[in-house]
Amino acid sequence: MKKIIASGKTIEDAVRNGLTELQVSAERVNVTVVEKPSKGLFGLIGVRAAKVELALLQDAVETAKSESAPAVAPVPVIPAADKPAAPSASADAILETERFIIEVARTMGLDITIARNDSKEGLVLALSGTGDLGMLIGRRGQTLDALQYLVNIVANRYSNSHLRIVLDAEDFRERRRRTLEELSDRLAGQVIRTRKEVVLEPMAPHERKIIHSQLQNHGKVKTFSKGEEPNRRVVITLRHG
Repeated sequence: MKKIIASGKTIEDAVRNGLTELQVSAERVNVTVVEKPSKGLFGLIGVRAAKVELALLQDAVETAKSESAPAVAPVPVIPAADKPAAPSASADAILETERFIIEVARTMGLDITIARNDSKEGLVLALSGTGDLGMLIGRRGQTLDALQYLVNIVANRYSNSHLRIVLDAEDFRERRRRTLEELSDRLAGQVIRTRKEVVLEPMAPHERKIIHSQLQNHGKVKTFSKGEEPNRRVVITLRHG
């Protein structure tokens, strides 16, 4: 009895791949699940594919031996069109991303809800709920930025086109933007008074962009960045000439 091991993202995918390799229909094999698929930790770590064993039934083996012509009839493999239609790849990706966020929050003892908003930066997923969402935000948004990085990995694993997700919680992004704009103006005044440049602490790229944008049309000071990630900093200095 001929046997093969086939793998796939799901058990159905693994069976389909095996049938394609054997060039037979599903009625002509016995299928045994060797290993079930696993999403791993938060769908990122320890991901495992499904594995199945397909054993050709005896009549299928004998038929294959007796056929001398190389031509093989089309295999009635389960076509993709027979699957329930999904709204879209992006919609599925967003749902998977939201499940990931909720799972992370639950491990932190938080019960959250997620609202979607479109912006020029991408799709904003705004988190709200009971409990201390400050745990998800972290010091100056560092935890939120780290989670946003993972969220974008998850989203683009499930999407055929690139998705840009911006993660927010308790309107932190807007509050942080206002804080950085006020800081920019205050430090620009300091540079003008003291005539000495100011080097800010290391910031994420999107926060450095806020500083640069706020002062780009300033008549007396200018900004530039120096250093390498993750220690790249904004410098505010006097304009000359």
